[in-house]
Amino acid sequence: MPTIIFKNKNFEKKINVDSDNMTVLEIAQQNDIDLEGSCEGSMACSTCHVIIDPSWYNKLNNASWDEEDMLDLTSGLTLTSRLGCQIILTQDLDGLIVSLPDLQSDIRLKY
Repeated sequence: MPTIIFKNKNFEKKINVDSDNMTVLEIAQQNDIDLEGSCEGSMACSTCHVIIDPSWYNKLNNASWDEEDMLDLTSGLTLTSRLGCQIILTQDLDGLIVSLPDLQSDIRLKY
């Protein structure tokens, strides 16, 4: 049973996950962690932007070009930013540390 630790400036919450086929976004939403995911995990927005602890970042699969493109739309981008809908928690990622950005938004340009 893998665990994940969610952090922000006000809290830290460790969650034991029963399945190793859930995304970080799904885990957050099932455990009342404030991670929006407006597009419900279809990678059509960047509202599930998370910051991976640097000690874990290189253990993840590389972000796809589409994910990197969506990350360009978010505020507070860091070198270890990822979309929570694209990270599946497996036993190999047991103990993953994920921080929530201070501001989560999806920049939309209107013409």
